[in-house]
Amino acid sequence: MLVLGPLVLPWAGVIVLAAWLIASTLHDRSARRAGLPPGPHAWVLALLALAAARLGFVLQYGREYAGAPWTALDIRDGGWSAGWGLLAGALYVLALWLRRNPWRRPVALAATVGAGLWLAGSGALQLAQPAAPTALPAWQGVALDARTVQLPALQGRPVVINLWASWCPPCRREMPVLLRARADNPEVRFLWVNQGEAPETVVGFAAAQQLPQADVVLDQSSQLGALLGHRALPTTLFYDARGALVAVRSGELSAATLAQHLRLTAQPLSKE
Repeated sequence: MLVLGPLVLPWAGVIVLAAWLIASTLHDRSARRAGLPPGPHAWVLALLALAAARLGFVLQYGREYAGAPWTALDIRDGGWSAGWGLLAGALYVLALWLRRNPWRRPVALAATVGAGLWLAGSGALQLAQPAAPTALPAWQGVALDARTVQLPALQGRPVVINLWASWCPPCRREMPVLLRARADNPEVRFLWVNQGEAPETVVGFAAAQQLPQADVVLDQSSQLGALLGHRALPTTLFYDARGALVAVRSGELSAATLAQHLRLTAQPLSKE
């Protein structure tokens, strides 16, 4: 996450915006050199690719959106299908070339540079991720039922760890989604690890949200978030049955993005 004072922006979105700005600038300069007037292609191409990427994701997880189809318009859940977006952009460029549109060269240049910058930026982002533990860390906390929860002892089944706080609006919004997923996936252990709040605050909030006491864990010093290298809230970490970290989602989860990440935890234990 890119933190600018009170504003927190996902790096993936920053990379997309930067790639589009650079590609759009090259598009306009190339068009001027060719003697072409200002045109809408840079905007149209970007919007078409984004719409296709979102549509591809929504179609893939249509069952999760079926109950509340309007939520497909809420792009804060981060649900995108990059392949669909790239394909839509390529088809747009191909259509211009087949029609011998005078804008075809500037648009092809912009599309190639934009896609290249996005791919390079996404790769760099993966390499620059903080060196957080890639296995269930040696951390323990006390759940609301007064039992001690030791993370390494949970190995043997998939584990989902949600870092949250009651003052965090997206944390509160995603609670029902996590609860439904817990009911639908009994083989997965869901843990809600509160970051930095007093026990009485956590107890009251958990009761109001009907969170299971055995799965709500106190972390008053926010030690686990620091250990994992994730201080932004909400952050959800997904571990497979081997205890390996397979996905991290910083930001609000929808039913679809949660289902997308849960698929990664379903790897069977290897037989040795």
